[in-house]
Amino acid sequence: MQIVSMKSMLYTARANQYAVGQFNVNNLEFAQAFLQAAKEEDSPVILGITEAAVRHMGGYSLITAMVKELMKEYEIMVPVALHLDHSSSMESCVKAIHAGFTSVMIDGSHLSLPDNIAITRRVVEVAKVMGVTVEAEIGRIAGEEDGVVVDASLGTYAAVKDCEQFIYETNVDCLAPALGSVHGQYKGEPRLRFDLLDEIVRLTGVPCALHGGTGIPSQDIKKAITLGVSKINVNTENQMVYTAAMREALSQDPAGYEVRNYARAAMDAIKASVKGKMREFGSSGQAETKNI
Repeated sequence: MQIVSMKSMLYTARANQYAVGQFNVNNLEFAQAFLQAAKEEDSPVILGITEAAVRHMGGYSLITAMVKELMKEYEIMVPVALHLDHSSSMESCVKAIHAGFTSVMIDGSHLSLPDNIAITRRVVEVAKVMGVTVEAEIGRIAGEEDGVVVDASLGTYAAVKDCEQFIYETNVDCLAPALGSVHGQYKGEPRLRFDLLDEIVRLTGVPCALHGGTGIPSQDIKKAITLGVSKINVNTENQMVYTAAMREALSQDPAGYEVRNYARAAMDAIKASVKGKMREFGSSGQAETKNI
């Protein structure tokens, strides 16, 4: 199976009351773990790549080739989307599209509403021609994402009227409204605005993405899905699981140097964690649904 459109995944997920996990790829082992987890859970999956990860891993085309070759090697038959996460510019989105990414997120949430609409509309115009899905953000999600920090005092909830106008003027495929989640680790209990989510979904009709999925209680995840969240992003938790497993493996063999052994332990740990997320999100066993 080839990498596929994220849009069809999300509408299918919403119709069947589950969410597809976006798990961010930070190196080869992360990609291996996510694809193996998706195969074993018979689940659709979204591989998210930030611009920082693109730089670390050698560029857009290399990442696309890596994912395609891993899918071939593992005989992956579940739907897989390759998504540029939190892109800061039109140029980055175009590079990803031309390299074979099937989805891009243009994040203009730090801009004024008119400027956010303008840059998103430009990306949508290019993406639609290529059959590529576009995600965008409204409001400001607090926390840290790849070195970009939004202080809690600067985080703002999405305004329903802004979301409605945004969708009407951009025709974007997926919306990530700021609902009270954060990127990174929570300080205190997450307080999601389910009332906002309910109204945004009802007025816009597009699938919504919940960013900052690390640390959100399971009951809140399930409620968000029932209200229309079709995509849930998880990155920080996977990084924490990976590094904790790496430290544990190193502590068991402090004089060792066979790096593959430690990487394997870390990969197995995040694969297990992601399989748990797929079950929690309800996407396990859903690969046979008409996602493409």
